Amino acid sequence: MTDVLRAARQIAPHLPPTPSWSYPVLDARLGAETIVKHENVQPTGAFKVRGGINLLAGLPADRRAAGVVTYSTGNHAQSIAYAARMFGAPCTVVMPENPNPAKVAAVRALGATVEIKGGTVGEAGEYAAQLAAHGDEEGPRLVSPAEDPEIIAGVGTLYLELFARHPELDAVFVPVGSGTGAAAACLVAAAVAPRCRVIAVQSELAPAAYETWRTGEPVRRPVRTAADGLATGAPFALPQRIMRGLHDFMLVGDDDIYRAQRLLLAEGHTLAEMAGAAPLAALAARREEFAGARVAVICTGGNAAPAELARLLPED
Repeated sequence: MTDVLRAARQIAPHLPPTPSWSYPVLDARLGAETIVKHENVQPTGAFKVRGGINLLAGLPADRRAAGVVTYSTGNHAQSIAYAARMFGAPCTVVMPENPNPAKVAAVRALGATVEIKGGTVGEAGEYAAQLAAHGDEEGPRLVSPAEDPEIIAGVGTLYLELFARHPELDAVFVPVGSGTGAAAACLVAAAVAPRCRVIAVQSELAPAAYETWRTGEPVRRPVRTAADGLATGAPFALPQRIMRGLHDFMLVGDDDIYRAQRLLLAEGHTLAEMAGAAPLAALAARREEFAGARVAVICTGGNAAPAELARLLPED
């Protein structure tokens, strides 16, 4: 928790707190006071920018000058590219095949080099490791999407903001791709809101993190979800260790996520990418259990792909 407080100090000069509030019609539809934490309004459109800024802010100047190399389906990539530009560090991002074109364009616009390699995030990571000399003080630093503690500490700052403004929450629903968001929620809730239940959410079409958490053993699974922010086929060890503190972990279908996207757009005035709508889909699936409760859903990002926008706004 000390690392999260330190991250809050490092991030504060660069990012204002994001809003978190409820919408009456959305509350009525769900039967609960539903607080939406709007990480979709971050400058990169997603919560991960917090981790990128915290990591780059903590690097010595000579390590920044050597640059960073990372791998991601998109939002983590934008986080590191944004922070690298902020601190003047060269940045290379490796993305697996068929990435979200909007996220590729965004990363390039931030000044990073993008390379497309591998059919999965894991294969992209293997190539990124070849580009970096991790541990070599003269080479670029390899940044994992989830295995760097600085990333999780930076993400934890969103939960400091959430619990400071809404200290009486009964539960918070958090989407899981790499698991940094759920891990950060566990750390912060345990320290400042121990009665709040932390519930992780993943697509049933990419259940590797869920099954790893459930069995306690690393599990690889095919990725068939359309939600690129949830599209991880293998677990990350550090978030999984921290996520042992979860109160629950559940799966939702892609169709349920589509419905939650439309609900957020219509009743919450919010454009969410699929991963950002997954928490609302999970709450909707358990509305009877949480009837009358005070619940937060983390809208982790608003970087909806063109295909998602087409589904949300069909032509007449």
